[in-house]
Amino acid sequence: MKLQSCNCNHLKLTTLLLNCADHFQTKQLLQIHAQLITNPPPSLHRNLTAVKLIGACASNANLRQCHAHLIFSQLPNPNVFAWDAIIKAHVRYGDWEHALTCFHRLVSFPGAPKPNEYIYTSVVKACAGLDAIADGLKVHGVVIKSGFDKNIHLGTSLVDMHFKFRQPGNAGQVFDEMLHRDVVTWNAMVSGYCLCGDLASARRVFGETPERDVVSWNAMIGGYVQNGKYSDAIDVFHEMQRVGGTMPNDVTLVSVLSACSHIGALDLGRRIDRSLDRRRRGLNLYLGNALVDMYAKCGTMEEARRIFDDMQERDVISWSTMISGSGVHGDAGEAFRYYFKMIESGVKPNDVTFMGLLSACSHAGFVDKGIDLFSKMIKEFRIVPQVGHYGCVVDLLSRAGRLDEAEGLIDSMPVEPNVIVWGALLGGCRIHKDFRRGERVARRLFELDSGYTGSYVYMAGAKALAGRPEDVADCWLRMQHEGISKDPGCSRIRGS
Repeated sequence: MKLQSCNCNHLKLTTLLLNCADHFQTKQLLQIHAQLITNPPPSLHRNLTAVKLIGACASNANLRQCHAHLIFSQLPNPNVFAWDAIIKAHVRYGDWEHALTCFHRLVSFPGAPKPNEYIYTSVVKACAGLDAIADGLKVHGVVIKSGFDKNIHLGTSLVDMHFKFRQPGNAGQVFDEMLHRDVVTWNAMVSGYCLCGDLASARRVFGETPERDVVSWNAMIGGYVQNGKYSDAIDVFHEMQRVGGTMPNDVTLVSVLSACSHIGALDLGRRIDRSLDRRRRGLNLYLGNALVDMYAKCGTMEEARRIFDDMQERDVISWSTMISGSGVHGDAGEAFRYYFKMIESGVKPNDVTFMGLLSACSHAGFVDKGIDLFSKMIKEFRIVPQVGHYGCVVDLLSRAGRLDEAEGLIDSMPVEPNVIVWGALLGGCRIHKDFRRGERVARRLFELDSGYTGSYVYMAGAKALAGRPEDVADCWLRMQHEGISKDPGCSRIRGS
């Protein structure tokens, strides 16, 4: 569409604005806005013009929200539709605070229009996004007094808000009092219960949903995955296939592949991979990352590499997954090759990237390389180390017998070291037979977590080497008393 501003008559401008505003590119939108300022059609009300332009700004990722606010600020007397447009635009941008600020201005201005159900729907979403419980409850009260609580879209937003406030009782009450519900309302209930960790209620509501769409299935499958119930997620996916009528989409498959990666369901992951080939579905970034992660965690790095190489687009997650996978499977050299290629491609590493690299160094015994990398992460990439990064470096130093340095690093940590960090040092004490330090570390671990198995096992071993069988027996008796058992190490790949 070419816009020749000098020849754009009022009729053409009006037609473009009313029918095509949401489809404008940035340059076209700005041209039309300029025309409206310099030569506004007399037949177009300023509020209608503003509503269309604000809506177009909200739909255009290249225009900042300040442009929408500028358009709104030029209205001498904005009507309810203009207020709705600007509040909705802020919500669409994810700027919950400005959305609430606009709403407070609306209700406090003398002579301003009364908010309608559409404005309240946006405001409820803003309260949910900000976790503004007090504001949300006040707005809910006003909605009830205004009689808007019967609106299906507003009711669904209220259900969602109360779940995000971790108030499932209030959400359920709103749902029960709704005169009309659609599939979006039912989906909000399923997602909300999953968010609150009440999977039994989520499954009950899912079973009662009169008509399910792909979002319904995704809510239940994704809810199980987010709550660590990976086998249940796969069971629901199989049920979806048995029932038929709804095709899984990319969101479904990403969730199922995540479940596969956690429990080693390699066969199902491969079937999903093959089905994508058969349908000739483009391998987008999220599906590609999910497949790479699944294959890497299931130990089939060749297949992970095949998917990675086929991906047209790669982000920091793609590279970090290959780095972590290579390191975990003992190929530190390959992990660093991916790291250098990542830097060359212009992708900036994040904390997960360095976690994978430090872990690779630990497994391979690259002590100096790991120390240099830890320093580079902080100084060059300005990444603040998390407990996991410190744990990797402590493990690296401890395995190499540099126990003084490892303990010194723990003492210098700006965050509280956890059992994993102290456990890494304890492992070094065991390897290098530093029993005095080991007993001190084991006691520290007892203080942090009385159920930490490694402390008991270490103490029992140390006492045995010292020829003190009565103390060994005491350690094992304490473990029995606390209900602690030493689990054997294992790995598994599950058939589906």
